[in-house]
Amino acid sequence: MNSNELCDPFFSILGKWKHFPVMMCPSLYHSLHMSCCQRKSIAPVKKTDFVSVSSDESLKDTGKRLEDLYSSEEKSAILQVLNTASVNELGAFTFLRGRKSINIVKHREKHGPFQDLESLMEVPLFQYKSTVKVCDSILHPESKEKKKEKKILENSLGKFVRLGIERKKLKAAKSIVSIVFGNERIAWAHLDNTVMVLDWRQENNFKLMKETYMPAMYLKMISSVVSKIPEADFYILEKRTFSLQQTTLFPVTLHFHIVEAMLYSLLNKTFAQDGQHRVLSMNRNVVGKHFDLMLGTMRTSGMALVQQFLSDFPKQEKPRVSFPLENLVRYRSMMETDGRKIKEELWDSLLQAVAFYELFMFDPQS
Repeated sequence: MNSNELCDPFFSILGKWKHFPVMMCPSLYHSLHMSCCQRKSIAPVKKTDFVSVSSDESLKDTGKRLEDLYSSEEKSAILQVLNTASVNELGAFTFLRGRKSINIVKHREKHGPFQDLESLMEVPLFQYKSTVKVCDSILHPESKEKKKEKKILENSLGKFVRLGIERKKLKAAKSIVSIVFGNERIAWAHLDNTVMVLDWRQENNFKLMKETYMPAMYLKMISSVVSKIPEADFYILEKRTFSLQQTTLFPVTLHFHIVEAMLYSLLNKTFAQDGQHRVLSMNRNVVGKHFDLMLGTMRTSGMALVQQFLSDFPKQEKPRVSFPLENLVRYRSMMETDGRKIKEELWDSLLQAVAFYELFMFDPQS
């Protein structure tokens, strides 16, 4: 087959298919041949063209040039770093790790020192928004200790916060409702930002696992429960994980996913109006680790710890969790169990709420 019959790119593709399973019909061959030749005739886009277009679009979005974002002193400080720092020194700044720092040094060696901030966008991997982040990180570098603390915190948060909610909105929350559900029960604890229990109860008629998996049945039962859950700024759902290899747990896994999805939908009442999530998930084992309730990979009961909270509350000046005095007797009676009515969801809902406040609201790193 000569070059008139087949262009080089198409030939190279077919050359790799040594054992092509079917014969190619003439019309299909002709279409692919023409398409490949046409693509070959199109001039490649220059890198400089791409950078300038991308930068211009970003500038249109913001309405500001890089030079207008910083004072003359700040620009001088940024350029001093860009023009003198080594690859390793540049990599110490946030957003300058890896190829970006290498590209800066290579560009500097080839074209000379940067004369202004705009020229930084001529470097590969730099566009308007990323350049602003780089300049800001040079002006406000984080200490190694601060970076380490931030990384630990981010890793910790990533384990149990499943939805992005701004930290300042979490901090401003006046109350939360912590929700834990199982096969037959659902419980919730309503706490304010002083970690005072406002409401704490369990629904025992939540027995969807004994019914067929009909959406209407789930919706009816969960809607009934949600109507009893008090209003709060945020709702925290316990998140459980199941191994995909344990196929016998598939019905239970399906049940948990359905309930979780319906709770997300029914509790996010205003999401369609403001686009703000009010529901987030908290990993069950993270709460267990926070209270030292883990035994290997298994979570032990938190009943004794909750009983301790109830008994210690009147004696402590600053208890971890507070209870209204008029409800103290009732809450203590709720903890009583004869072995037939297991109430793990009840005390887990309270522990999850306390852990949420201690990990998110009161942690100085957050």
